[in-house]
Amino acid sequence: QFKLIVENPEKPVASGLQVTAFVEYYPESEDDLQDRLLLLIEDDIVDIPLLGLIPCCYLEIESEINFGAVIANSKIISKEISIANHGSASGTFKISYDGVVLLNIEPTSGVVEPKSVKTVKVDICTDVPRIIKEVIIVELEGHGCTEVWIKAVVVEQVLKVLGVSCGNMLECINFGPVYFGSSKTEQISLYNESPECVDWVAVLEDNAIGGEMGTDLQRSADAVLQDLSLKNRTRDVDVSTLILCIPNQGTLLPYEKSLVTLCFSPKTFKRDFGVNDSSLKQDYVLFLRFEAVGNKDGYLQALSDGATAITSIHPHHMELALTGSGLPVMLTFNPGPVIKFMDCFLGEQTQVLCTLKNESESLPVTFSFRKTAHFNISPEKGKIKKISAKDVIFSFSPHQIGTFKVKQAIDIIGTGLEKNNLQVLKTKSFHQIYLSFIGVCKSKQKPILFKINPGITPMISNATGQFVADGTGQCTDTAPVAILKSTQTQIHTHWINRNCKGDALIAFPNDRAASIRPSEWNKKYRTIFTKTERYNYIDPEFSYTDCERLLKEAHKAYYADFISSLRQRRLQKDAARQFYIYNNSVSIGLKPAEGLMSPKISIIDFHKEKLQCKTLPSDENCLLTSRKLAAIGSKPSIKEIWSGLAATPSSTQEKEDCSLTLTSKQLHQILIGPSTMDFGDVCVYSTTARKLHIINNLLVHIWIQIEIAIDELQQTSPLSQVVPPLTKTHIPIVFETNTLGMFKRSFTYTINNQHLGHVLVVAKAVSVELELSARELILNPIPGYLAETEFRATVRVYNPRNHPAEFTWKRIITERGTAFSIQPAKGFVEAYRDLECEVVWQPGFNSPEAGEFNLCVRKGNTIKLKCFAKVTIHT
Repeated sequence: QFKLIVENPEKPVASGLQVTAFVEYYPESEDDLQDRLLLLIEDDIVDIPLLGLIPCCYLEIESEINFGAVIANSKIISKEISIANHGSASGTFKISYDGVVLLNIEPTSGVVEPKSVKTVKVDICTDVPRIIKEVIIVELEGHGCTEVWIKAVVVEQVLKVLGVSCGNMLECINFGPVYFGSSKTEQISLYNESPECVDWVAVLEDNAIGGEMGTDLQRSADAVLQDLSLKNRTRDVDVSTLILCIPNQGTLLPYEKSLVTLCFSPKTFKRDFGVNDSSLKQDYVLFLRFEAVGNKDGYLQALSDGATAITSIHPHHMELALTGSGLPVMLTFNPGPVIKFMDCFLGEQTQVLCTLKNESESLPVTFSFRKTAHFNISPEKGKIKKISAKDVIFSFSPHQIGTFKVKQAIDIIGTGLEKNNLQVLKTKSFHQIYLSFIGVCKSKQKPILFKINPGITPMISNATGQFVADGTGQCTDTAPVAILKSTQTQIHTHWINRNCKGDALIAFPNDRAASIRPSEWNKKYRTIFTKTERYNYIDPEFSYTDCERLLKEAHKAYYADFISSLRQRRLQKDAARQFYIYNNSVSIGLKPAEGLMSPKISIIDFHKEKLQCKTLPSDENCLLTSRKLAAIGSKPSIKEIWSGLAATPSSTQEKEDCSLTLTSKQLHQILIGPSTMDFGDVCVYSTTARKLHIINNLLVHIWIQIEIAIDELQQTSPLSQVVPPLTKTHIPIVFETNTLGMFKRSFTYTINNQHLGHVLVVAKAVSVELELSARELILNPIPGYLAETEFRATVRVYNPRNHPAEFTWKRIITERGTAFSIQPAKGFVEAYRDLECEVVWQPGFNSPEAGEFNLCVRKGNTIKLKCFAKVTIHT
């Protein structure tokens, strides 16, 4: 099968020349051949081997697929394995697997072209934590069977709370005693012990079993049960105001730690009736859990459409107990709270010794007195240990005469959070105590002596310049010496000036020295008695000229007119605005709430309404509570809209809302589920639908887009919806398959085209099936009828599947024949319905008393029914 084509040279081959020979190989069978070619070079013989090989494939596959550590989040994950062909011919492969862990292997067989690579995709479902170590058998052409191991470690997504200093797991944090109004912080480390990122949110359990709020745990059970007013009062209290978690949401990378600050700020609760004892201690036991965002199937349990669509998977979360006590400030004053000082005169001082006692058995108290006029306190600030006392001196040093009643404020200093930076504790006043100070300052009785000043009256003197009073006397509006009221009499008025009533400005006799000062040019001054016009000298160096006076008045008038015009323009704009508000077809000009009486609501109704209105926390630092999350979907404010929603944002508001990046806390208030949609047993060639619920508990629009690339779910519609604020809706997920077996696939959805989520669809595709109420049927004669009368009995046919079943009864005829018949002999049974069939036995001389039927279901199962006629022979 080898052929040599060559022309041997007749003459020797000169240097630099060559001789070419061709060897042809033409195989006649699929066998490898071997031969040799002899080359004679003068006296030497060169042996050249000839090998003829048939083209073959050489397949090679990887021995292991390792998914590594993954999270148990009911998601379908895939990996590819390569089958390489290094040969010169095409090779086939075939994959077989007998286990139940691997969901899908595609393709299970195929052909690999020469010098090429074929990829095989292997899918697994991360529904439960486990260790996957499976083996698949790959049969390679020319290589035999090869084992390929599939390995994966499916773990739960675990969040752990660790201590900052020790690093150990924490189950409880005890804040200890804290004064009402003040705050105390503790720091923890939140650890993501999982191989994937996690978006977490903190939820405060305000309805947990074992939680206490405002109860004195040291009191007896009878005393607590009798105090039912506090229990009713704390029922509607927002617990998120007591505990602050900073941050209360975030994202943790794999095996990352994050520092979280917890702040405890107890608040006192007043009782609805009875005596309000402010000295009671209030203990708190609360539970704070850290959970992953999006796992809220537990909250979807309350929806109305059945347990088949809603699973009962609860997310794994870390729960941390928080304990602490709220204490009132128990600072007493002896004497107090009204402190009355002894009467004293101006310049004197009286003191009162007061003892401040801290009645608290747990905490010290730091006080600070505010400054108050006429009173001094020593020391002004200080700290009193628990069950201790401190003396303080109150001094009354009046600076004026009179009776003083002062409300003295004492600030209790503690730690509290700043409004701008909630992670920093600031020393501030969190409580005030008030004392009443009463002091009287009396005046000394001192005679007033008048002395005559007979000389030139000084420039600064009293009104008359005659008498000067020494000492402190009673202040009056008139001069200390009785004088004649010259403005009201005309005894000394000159007869020329009797009719000058328009000039009312009177000059005193001693103002001559000051009369040279610049004065108003248009005012006249007259003497006190004779009303003679006084000489008023105007210095031209200091006074305005007539032109300057006119210019000044013009300026005043200009600015007065400018301000008046601004006011008129503002009033006109306001009038026009009011006109446009009320000038419409709806308003008839009535003033809002004119003549209407306000409704009377109780305190309980107010708290309930306040609790219901808190749909979305206005403060980003406010914690979510389990009661708020459980109320999502059942609130009266949540509207149900099942159709007519837009597929894409159209309005400006919708586009703005749907472009927002939501926080973890906001995503936790959007319910989309169930996360695992179990269709159960579904017949092939049938269509079944389940509801994917969407509850938008936010105050903004959200845009939901579903991406489905699975043939069995292609009938699902719509795949995009814009959900308005505070709205509940659903999308029907339609499942249809033509292949028998277990089905597990997952599809993804996005919120606002940014936040990704997924839903696992589980179904078992089965064939049509019918069931019988009994496999054996005994036919008895009817009492009162003749023996020759036919026997009758009924059997019920059930259809437990979701598709109508077509059936046919086939009689099994033996050698003796059969005397049984059944009606109807064929028909249909609707999904989840039943049908009653009647069996009749005709008695006869040679009629067999037993018979059989086969219930044959088209494209389904077959059931055998045995019938017996119970014949009684009378002798």
